[in-house]
Amino acid sequence: MNNLEKILVVEDDLLTMKILNFILKKEGFAVSSAKDGLDAIERIAVIQPDMVITDVMLPLKSGLEVTSYVKDNFPNIPVIVLSALGEEERTVTKAFELGADDFVAKPFNPNEFLLRVKRLLTKKNARIAV
Repeated sequence: MNNLEKILVVEDDLLTMKILNFILKKEGFAVSSAKDGLDAIERIAVIQPDMVITDVMLPLKSGLEVTSYVKDNFPNIPVIVLSALGEEERTVTKAFELGADDFVAKPFNPNEFLLRVKRLLTKKNARIAV
């Protein structure tokens, strides 16, 4: 796995965004951030991330809309959806229907979160190498 892989983090909660950025940068990933779904959608084509990590509840466009946009336009980019919602079952189902590759409930364990990120990037790179 190339540790210069680019990850776009879409999160409107500043503290959660800082935590995610810290965890990912510490592992050597190049991290970009977007504070809302519209900003994320506008940036995806420009930065061409290797992965998108998005919260569900976002201003302007939801994380589910971001997921749908990524999977419709860049199907090889893995998407991890984050949510602190109480309606996790319905949200998880909808996220997977839209093509999300994984779902992480907040609060999350940083080590488990990193394992999920690395697993998806390894799978993506294995598909590209074939």
